Amino acid sequence: MTVKYSKDHEWVIVENGIATIGITNHAQEQLGDVVFVELPAVGKTVTAHEQAAVVESVKAASEVYVPVSGEVVEVNKELEGDPALVNREAEGGAWFMKVKLSNPSELDGLMDKAAYDSFVNG
Repeated sequence: MTVKYSKDHEWVIVENGIATIGITNHAQEQLGDVVFVELPAVGKTVTAHEQAAVVESVKAASEVYVPVSGEVVEVNKELEGDPALVNREAEGGAWFMKVKLSNPSELDGLMDKAAYDSFVNG
């Protein structure tokens, strides 16, 4: 599976038309210790680049933007009870939401790993 990245530091993996979305390891490092995660409602329709979730750390609160449009079909309830999972598994078990894609061509505007690493490390 191909992982795509946004300039807002989200990652996306698509399988069978469903995008799993989380924040990158770089983003969680910038945030520090995550203490709270607010997830969108299942069934919510989201539009690419709009705020879909919130993550709060001891340093700051930050919006999580959805890099693709569609319908939220699942959220990671585990984050509500264990927000620090974001620090431990940012690009794995700490995914935020799954979105049924309404416009798969939006993926073309996202970066691959090499481009994202170049973007972050400038």
